[in-house]
Amino acid sequence: MAGEQKTGAARKASKPRHRGAGATGRNTPSGNRRAETADRHATPRDQAAPGSHPTGTPSDPHPTGTASEPHPIAASSGPRSTGAAPYTAGALAALAGTTVRALHHYEAEGLLSPARDASGYRRYDADQVARLQQVMLLRACGMPLADIRALLDDPAYDQIAAMQRHLATLRTQQEQLNTLVRTVEKTIATLRGDYDMTDTERFEGLKRQAVDDNERAYGTEARERWGDKAVDAANERTLGLTPEEWADREALGETVLDQLRRAFADGAGDPTGPEARALAEMHGRWLTLHWGEGAYSPAAHASLADAYVADARFTRYYDDAAGPGATAFLRDAIAAWCAGR
Repeated sequence: MAGEQKTGAARKASKPRHRGAGATGRNTPSGNRRAETADRHATPRDQAAPGSHPTGTPSDPHPTGTASEPHPIAASSGPRSTGAAPYTAGALAALAGTTVRALHHYEAEGLLSPARDASGYRRYDADQVARLQQVMLLRACGMPLADIRALLDDPAYDQIAAMQRHLATLRTQQEQLNTLVRTVEKTIATLRGDYDMTDTERFEGLKRQAVDDNERAYGTEARERWGDKAVDAANERTLGLTPEEWADREALGETVLDQLRRAFADGAGDPTGPEARALAEMHGRWLTLHWGEGAYSPAAHASLADAYVADARFTRYYDDAAGPGATAFLRDAIAAWCAGR
């Protein structure tokens, strides 16, 4: 914009004197000016969260809406150790491997609070850089922004303990990815006639993928709410399914959706009627296949159904399958059935 242009002398005087961890050696001739203009005038957009299949683990999974950020900053102590001057939005975005728009979005969500210089430009000091690293790490581990803000603002927040939990989740995902790689390699070898996969090997990768998807979408919250032991047990149960048990569980999941359509009847169904009771009982059997006999309880079942309605993505999943209002109907049917047990 014309009002944003500076004279040549002013541009020369405004060049940064420090080249810390976030500096590229020289300012790009036009990139920084464009980033500064965007910093002052761009309107952040909310990122749309991808849909997710509710897997029914005992973690009472609340979808995270993860849109993982690339390349979290390697160490929060970087700016402190280099003595770098406060970063502009463009410089910090380049350092972190993200965008100026993402920084604005985090600010709008209450996750960042940069200072402003005399010209109105944002300036990010060492504390803001360290906080951004935490935001991006937690985001990459699948935590929603609202939960990240509440966690970081909690005076009792234990950063080391939180990072240890996330590290455990990432290691689990790494193991699952390695299994998938091996399965694909064996599949290729089988197609070439160099290897003969067993039925167990064919399904191992699919089971690992199911566990991986669930960990990526809900693992962080699940482990914080239910603990590593409960989540690991559910994962191990999935991985231990025989090909027949796996097929039965997947088929029952589809049957649950068919019964929901039948019981809901485009909004005319009775959540306390016989079709709804059959639906709730069927859904309970489906959960038991995920959780195990010892982990299932009517109270946990009803709590999960409440979560379906409370979370927009779960609601979208069931409403898309059976019509608007189907998720609330399922919740009511489960509540009525569980209350009578």
